[in-house]
Amino acid sequence: MGDPKKLYIKTYGCQMNVYDSERMAEALGGQGYVPTDTPDDADMILLNTCHIREKAAEKVYSELGRFKGLKAARPDLKIGVAGCVAQAEGEEIMRRQPMVDLVVGPQSYHRLPEMEARAGGGVKALDTDFPAEDKFEILESRPKARRGPTAFLTVQEGCDKFCAFCVVPYTRGAEVSRPAARVLDEARDLVERGVREITLLGQNVNAYHGAGPDGDWSLARLVWALNDIDGLERIRFTTSHPNDMSDDLIAAHGECAKLMPYLHLPVQSGSDRILKRMNRSHTAESYIRLIERIRAARPDILISGDFIVGFPEETDQDFEDTMNLIRAVNYGQAFSFKYSTRPGTPAAERAQVDPDVADDRLRRLQALITQQQRAIQDSMVGRDVRVLFEKPGRMDGQMVGKSEYLHAVHVTDARPQVGESYQVRITHSGPNSLGGDLV
Repeated sequence: MGDPKKLYIKTYGCQMNVYDSERMAEALGGQGYVPTDTPDDADMILLNTCHIREKAAEKVYSELGRFKGLKAARPDLKIGVAGCVAQAEGEEIMRRQPMVDLVVGPQSYHRLPEMEARAGGGVKALDTDFPAEDKFEILESRPKARRGPTAFLTVQEGCDKFCAFCVVPYTRGAEVSRPAARVLDEARDLVERGVREITLLGQNVNAYHGAGPDGDWSLARLVWALNDIDGLERIRFTTSHPNDMSDDLIAAHGECAKLMPYLHLPVQSGSDRILKRMNRSHTAESYIRLIERIRAARPDILISGDFIVGFPEETDQDFEDTMNLIRAVNYGQAFSFKYSTRPGTPAAERAQVDPDVADDRLRRLQALITQQQRAIQDSMVGRDVRVLFEKPGRMDGQMVGKSEYLHAVHVTDARPQVGESYQVRITHSGPNSLGGDLV
């Protein structure tokens, strides 16, 4: 038997792409591929792309350009593009970069083995369909290798919201939820292999409505079923939409012991006028009232959010409304971006905000968010938190993990091992992490 073939995957974007890359590697493992950390000695290079950020496609073409020398030196090297840029620009990728052997969209990567075989025969392979078959069911089960203590688990894909700035409905398709039994089987498998914390993933994860034995299950019901799995210590989920934050899910935050007190709930803007132009279908007031209900159920919950500044036609007053919402909510973490156009989306055709104005607004918003994040982090000093340790730190004898609130926590102590949880008393707060001592 010859040496195994080497697969190099570079993953861009969200946690869902991280999960997808793992499954792609598993699918190609049946073709004799093993992972490698460098493209230099790879037999196949696969870029798993994201279309959310500005100039995403151009960055992919630039990355592909770096591999021209490798392809020239080794004509048998296969190069593939997967993910959302592949979905949006499949034929254009093939036209602009003839060295690319295969292009596969995010709903078709279960077909990678047959596409790889075709590419091996010198035939270009392009698949950006939205197939009827369930890719998760078709993919072989995960190999039984040990895993780290945390893992992502996709339960829902696609989006029916059609926000005016977003390409996800066009690249990932309509909302689809995986059957509850399959999710639970995969979760049990992960726990058997050492996983202690699972983060459920979806473009609109709280819109989950997977088939159960007695009708469709909500995300809350799925969380409660996961709560019963022995050995699973923590449950998280992301990303949520305010309109799908149901009563039973809010209640679960207050009642389910394994559901962590951290919630990422994007709002995007605090201006009702801009929210309407974004097609967000909620108001600033309804979002704030929702946060109040969630905090009533779980008073210590840490809220995270997303913000877009400089959305087309955003005025100074619209921006100030967003700043007021941030002050009202008090975020423990947030992700903020300057609006960038996405061809084919409604907002791309509207009057754009001056880039210098948008830059200034982003700077001011991020300064406020940073102030709130740091204040909440500093308030943790003196408190006891439960830390799941994930890896050694940079210093000898140091271990690093995450608290219930997703804060990075480090201790200098020989006792914790990867995958173990300890109570830690926080003694100091740094710019990006907390430090403490085992209790």
